[in-house]
Amino acid sequence: LDIFIVNVKPDKRADFDMVARKVAEANRKAKGDDWLAAGVEYGQGNTVYFISTRKDYAAIDSASTAFMNAIREAYGPGGIKKMQSDFNNTVTGTRSEIRRRRWDLSINVPKDADAYNKMIGEARWLRTSRIVIRPGHEPDFEEAVKQAKSALEQSNQSWPYLVSQTVAGEPGNVYYISTLQPSLSAFDSSPSLRKILGDEAFLKWEKAAGDYETTAETMLLRFLPELSNAPEDIAKVSPDFWHPKPMTAAKPKPAAPAKTAQ
Repeated sequence: LDIFIVNVKPDKRADFDMVARKVAEANRKAKGDDWLAAGVEYGQGNTVYFISTRKDYAAIDSASTAFMNAIREAYGPGGIKKMQSDFNNTVTGTRSEIRRRRWDLSINVPKDADAYNKMIGEARWLRTSRIVIRPGHEPDFEEAVKQAKSALEQSNQSWPYLVSQTVAGEPGNVYYISTLQPSLSAFDSSPSLRKILGDEAFLKWEKAAGDYETTAETMLLRFLPELSNAPEDIAKVSPDFWHPKPMTAAKPKPAAPAKTAQ
């Protein structure tokens, strides 16, 4: 996962959205890079995530080239510098991260690419927990996740949980556990690990977590299709959502006829 995180100036949010829409439209037209944008609704405000899936590090290079070519094609050689300047004027800071998907720790993962694309394409909300692990305790955390994975999958719960691990871009040993749903209300039916494990086993499991975790934070993000350039295999699942209409300039209203003096 190649992730670009943007902290937007509160008074510049409309300007930021305008720039980000132009960038997305340029990449759609020129078949440049693709990504999904999601804004934090519960967590740090005015924060937007741009999330891309890469096969390997080389794919990051080629995606960056495709992105710049798309901007150049849409706005000319001088357009890149202008776009960067407009963008920088709307943000307080950015952060780039690379996370490796941990399929071995993920729970109820889609069985094939079509099922994965369907899950992403139908999603409107993303809930993700960021967990920082004490140095040297990664095996303890991963063993606990595997215990939860086994319990959840054996209980016939169908909820998917995607686990990833930061490999560049932030300090510490950081893991993310994420799940996607088509609506905010869908999270009301999330499975209870306590009920599945039972009180005694859950309390033991939870106590162990306190020995290897330093911090944990959960955020809720809403997908922003107008700021995204979704991969076609995802967009075709819900084209009306992922293919927003391009921006059009508002037509000026005709001037009212002058009144004649009576």
